[in-house]
Amino acid sequence: MAFFPALMQRMSQADASPDALDRAASNRAGLDRADLDHVDLDHGDSSRVVWRPHVTVACIVSRDARYLMVEEAVNGRMMFNQPAGHLEDGESLCAAAVRETLEETGWSVELQHLIGVQQWRSTEHGDVVLRFSFAARPLHHHTERALDADIARVWWLTRAEIAALGDQLRSALILRSIDAWLAGQRLPLGVIDDLGAGPGA
Repeated sequence: MAFFPALMQRMSQADASPDALDRAASNRAGLDRADLDHVDLDHGDSSRVVWRPHVTVACIVSRDARYLMVEEAVNGRMMFNQPAGHLEDGESLCAAAVRETLEETGWSVELQHLIGVQQWRSTEHGDVVLRFSFAARPLHHHTERALDADIARVWWLTRAEIAALGDQLRSALILRSIDAWLAGQRLPLGVIDDLGAGPGA
């Protein structure tokens, strides 16, 4: 940005106090408020807080009209969920879905479709979650692999069996994503444009 060389020249001709810096920035011809906002954000101004949702992924893995589910401990209670978890820094959404499924169930899977993106406010922690739900087919079960510590058991359940779990389901998104898949909702994985963004991008 051309703003910074001009600012440094001003500072070389005057004192470098915070007040002088503010005056130099404000007096620059053509510098508008949007430019200042951009500078503040890019340089980590602690007074500017940017809200972000939790970004999660989940896999709907179907085999013979049954769906891969995990029984897991959540706040001291056993709950049921699809293989799911948070996106990690530097990781693509597709890679996160495959990783979480392997870590929680011991199953290697191949992603086939994006079923949809769901936004909701979690009843567990009160924060907003942005969930990317994928359809995947099972490839191989690594029976020797240790599962995540909070996973008690892995199940293959029918939709009716899942619905019968009632309030043992971790969220309403479980049945919503299964029903969307059953209704034929399928998006190509290519709609997710992964630019290979690494940490800090």
